[in-house]
Amino acid sequence: MAVNSRSIKIGVISVLVLAISIGGVLFAGYLLKLDKEIRDRFAGARWALPAQVYAAPQELYVGQGINAHDLVHELQRLGYRQDATLGNTGTYVGGAQHVDLYVRGFDFWDGVQAPERLSVDFSGDLVTALKDLDSSKDLDIVRLDPMLIGSIYPKQGEDRVLIKLSDVPPMLAKGLVAVEDHGFYEHSGISLKAIFRASIANLRAGHVVQGGSTLTQQLIKNFFLSNRQTFTRKINEALMAMLLESHYSKDQILEAYMNEVALGQDGNRAVHGFGLGSHFYFNKPLNELRPQEIALLVGLVKGPTYYNPRRYPKHALARRNLVLSVFRDEGLISDAEYKKDITLPLGVAGGRGGGAERYPAFVDLVKRQLENDYKDEDLTNEGLRIFTTLDPRVQESLENRIVEELPEIEKQRRMKPGTLEGAGVVTSADRGEVLALVGGRDVRFPGFNRALDSRRSIGSLAKPFVYLTALEHPEQYNLETMIDDEPIELRMPGAPVWSPHNYDRKLHGPQHLYNALAHSINLPTVRLGLALGPANVLKTMRQAGYDGDAKALPSIFLGAVDASPLQIAQMYGTLASGGFQSSPSAIREVQTKDGKPLQRFPLQLKQTFAEGPIYLITWAMEKVMTIGTGRSAYTQLSPDTVVAGKSGTTDDYRDSWFAGFGADRVTVVWVGRDDNQSTGLTGSTGALQVWSRVMKDIHVRSIDNVPPPTVEEVQIDPDSGLRADDNCYDAVTVPYLQNSGPQEWAPCSAQANQTQGPMQWLKDIFGH
Repeated sequence: MAVNSRSIKIGVISVLVLAISIGGVLFAGYLLKLDKEIRDRFAGARWALPAQVYAAPQELYVGQGINAHDLVHELQRLGYRQDATLGNTGTYVGGAQHVDLYVRGFDFWDGVQAPERLSVDFSGDLVTALKDLDSSKDLDIVRLDPMLIGSIYPKQGEDRVLIKLSDVPPMLAKGLVAVEDHGFYEHSGISLKAIFRASIANLRAGHVVQGGSTLTQQLIKNFFLSNRQTFTRKINEALMAMLLESHYSKDQILEAYMNEVALGQDGNRAVHGFGLGSHFYFNKPLNELRPQEIALLVGLVKGPTYYNPRRYPKHALARRNLVLSVFRDEGLISDAEYKKDITLPLGVAGGRGGGAERYPAFVDLVKRQLENDYKDEDLTNEGLRIFTTLDPRVQESLENRIVEELPEIEKQRRMKPGTLEGAGVVTSADRGEVLALVGGRDVRFPGFNRALDSRRSIGSLAKPFVYLTALEHPEQYNLETMIDDEPIELRMPGAPVWSPHNYDRKLHGPQHLYNALAHSINLPTVRLGLALGPANVLKTMRQAGYDGDAKALPSIFLGAVDASPLQIAQMYGTLASGGFQSSPSAIREVQTKDGKPLQRFPLQLKQTFAEGPIYLITWAMEKVMTIGTGRSAYTQLSPDTVVAGKSGTTDDYRDSWFAGFGADRVTVVWVGRDDNQSTGLTGSTGALQVWSRVMKDIHVRSIDNVPPPTVEEVQIDPDSGLRADDNCYDAVTVPYLQNSGPQEWAPCSAQANQTQGPMQWLKDIFGH
C-alpha cells in the first residue's frame, strides 16, 4: 500500500509539473503574442491622423487695408490674449492707431516664420508702419499663424493634433501625473498600492468611486482593449502594461498617453489628446495655456462627458478647482495663484465645435475639391496639412449677416420664425478663391450644404448674360440701343403658349438696353434674347462658367436655369475679372504631416470674353445699383463706392437672389425656403439686404472705371441718342466699343450748329 501511495503521489506531482510546464509554455506563448501586438502597434505610426485644415493667414504689410480694431479682433479670434508685457507668444496690447503683438511661429508652405514681436501703426483703415519691436527694423510683410478651422476624419472617427512631450508645458505633464498616477515614475506598469487604495475606497462607498489603473494601464485600455469591466480584460490590461513598460521609457509612454486620451465629443468627431483639446476648448496652442486652463484639461481626463464645460459648467468648474488644489499641493502653483485661479471663469471658446471645427460648409467644399487627387484614407490617416483660401474676417461677416438678417426679414414679413433659409459665397474677384461660404442659417451644422448642393432657379441673375451676348456684336447693339417693351406670345411644339410679362405687369415703352437691364424689365430682355437665339445665350453662360444641363430654350432668358450659389459666384466672377474664367478654388497648398510640399493648386485662368464687352456689361450692372433694382444697397454702402450687381427673383417669389461685385470681391446670396414655397420676397427685398451689409462689412473696394483700349467714352444726348458736347446740358457719358458709337451730332451740340450754319439755326428756332 505504501508503494502504491508513493507511486500515486509521484504521479500526481508529475501531472502537476507537466500541467505547470504546459501552462507555463502556453502563458509564455500568450505573453509573446501580447508583446508582439504591443511592439507592432508602437513601432510605426500609432494613430490614423486626420488632415488638418487651415484658413488663409492674415497678412500685415504697409498699405494693407485693415485698421487697429479689426486686427485686434483677428488676434482674439486666433486666441491671442491681451498682455502689456508681451510675455509669451499669442499676446498683444492695442490702442486706437497702434498694436504691439508677439506673433506665434509657424511652418508655412513656403518656409518657417519664427516667433516675432511686432509694432504696427495705422492711419484709419491702412497699415502705415510695420517694425520688429526689438530691433526697430522695418519689415516688408508678416503673416499671423493661420486658424485651424477643421479636420477631415472618418465618420465616427477620432481627431487629434499630435504633440511631443518636449513641447508640452511642464505644468501639464507634472500636473497630469500628480492627478492621475502619482507613482507613475516608480511603478512598472501596475501599482499594487493604488489598487489596494482604490479597493478600500470602493468597499467603504459600496460602489466604484475610485480606480486603481495607472496611466500605462489607461493607455493600454484605450489602445487595445474595450471598456468592459471583466476579470479577463483587467488581467490582460495589467500584463500588457508591464510589457509596454519593458520596451518603452516613461516619457515615451506619457507622450503617447497625452496624444491618446479622450477629452470630448463633437458630433461624430471624437476629440483626442491634449494638442487638439487645447484648440477645441481654448482656441490656442498648448504652450500658451495658463494654469487654470491646464487644470480644466487635466480634469477632463476623469470624464469628458460629465465634466464637459460647455454642457455642464458647474461640474467642470468644481473639477477644475479640485485639480488646481492638487497643483498647489504639488508646488506647481503658489497658494496665492491658487486663490486667484479658482475665482476665474472657465474661459472656454464659445460655440459648437469650439475652436477646431468652425466652418463645416467650407470644409465640405475642401473635401470635395481634394477627392479628385486623394483617397479617403489619405485624408483621414496621413496627417496632411491643408492650407485653404478661407478669410476668417469675410466668413464671419457672411455668417453674421445671414444669421441676423433672416430673422429680421421674417419679422418684417410676419413669417413664422425659422421659415427662411439662406446661403452665400464670397470669392476674390481676380483669382476666384473662395473666401467665405455659408450653407445654411445654422452655420455650425454640418448638414445639407445649400451653397454647394441647392440647385435653384436663378431668375433674373441670367439677364446680364443675355445683354453680354448682345454687346459682343457692336455692329447691332450698344448700351443705348432701343428695345421694344411689348407683349410676346411664343408657341412651341408640344408645349403651352409662353407669354411672359413684366414684374409689375405694365408696359413701359421702348427702353435703352442698359435701362432694361438696370430695371430688370422682362419683355425687352426676351425680345433681345430671341433676336440673339437661345443657343448663343446659353453659350455665353457656359463661357462664364455655367456647367448645368439647361436646354437652349427661350425661358433661359428669364432664368429658367438651376444653379447653386457657388456656380453663380463662378459666373459672376468671370464678369468681375474682366472676362477670365476660373473655377472657384478653396485650396492653396497640401503638405505632408512633416511640412513637406505635396501639391500646390496654382491659379488657372482662361480668357473666355474680350475685355471690351465685359467693361460695357459691368457699366450696365453699375446702373442696376444706382438707378435700378439694387439701389437700396446704398443705404449701407458709401455713395462713392462703385459696385456692379443684379437681383434675381423667380416665379411666385420662391427664390430671392442677389449677386454682384466690387474691384476685389464677388458676393452671392440666396434666400428662400427648403420646401420651395413662396417667400413673397424679390431679390431686392430679401437677398440684397444681406448682400449689401456683407459688402459694407468687408470694405469692398470700388470698381475702377478705366476703359480698356478697345472702349471709347462718348457724350450722348439722351433725347436724341446722338453725340453731344458741353452745349448739351444733360449729356451723359456712355462707353462704346471703338468706332461703334453714334457719329452724328445731336441738335443741341455746337458741332451740329456749326455744320448746319446760321440759316438752319434760325429755321430751327422759328420753324421755317
